Amino acid sequence: MNIQRSTALVTGANRGIGRAIVGALLHEGAERVYATARRLDDLESVVALDPRRVRALQLDVTNAAEIAAAARSATGVNLLVNNAAVLDAGGPLDAPTDIFRRNMETNFHGILEVTRAFAPVIEATGGGAVVNILSVVALASMPGLAAYNASKAAAWSLTQSLRADLAKRHVEVFAVFPGPVDTDMARGFDMAKAAPSDVAAAVVAGVSAGSEDIFPDPMSEQVYSTWRSDHKAVERQFAGM
Repeated sequence: MNIQRSTALVTGANRGIGRAIVGALLHEGAERVYATARRLDDLESVVALDPRRVRALQLDVTNAAEIAAAARSATGVNLLVNNAAVLDAGGPLDAPTDIFRRNMETNFHGILEVTRAFAPVIEATGGGAVVNILSVVALASMPGLAAYNASKAAAWSLTQSLRADLAKRHVEVFAVFPGPVDTDMARGFDMAKAAPSDVAAAVVAGVSAGSEDIFPDPMSEQVYSTWRSDHKAVERQFAGM
């Protein structure tokens, strides 16, 4: 995927990894970036990165009408970055059922429905790419994050299904597995965290290089290396956290 002169749409672009990805795309020469969030007011600082190239769109990835409207108005998109996500704490036996629904609705169904809406748009440009921001917990679950773990694991499975189907439309599909990143979402976790800008730069570099599975920080690289040789070791490591 050639980032230069691309037209991208990034969900959840108002902060954290999403905002950093907008910056990285601009740095690499994207022609236009549609930055989306649930509230347009939250995108003012993102548009300010480059008012000529960044356009703000209201998009709640759980809202079918807003997804359809975004697909109509964001013309020429050939790079979709599914970044919007939620994270709720709780174990599998004690977390309210609504938390599982909320995490699945955003982190799984959000990716599914936004990709369904934009696949024809990307195909009409001659092809391009879809990038799904997942997590290392798609590989093995961490305690106290049962709903988030499940949603990211499901999104990884979905990513593989999309990869097979969209290849026929000349659309590459990338999976990104960050470890802990220094964002508002991870504020309550007391552990080493990667900078969003470093993660975003690694994502853009991986997409440019055609690396289908991207591990954008030292922790995720270490986890993947261990997981490849002994996935049970990673499961035990995470369970002990």
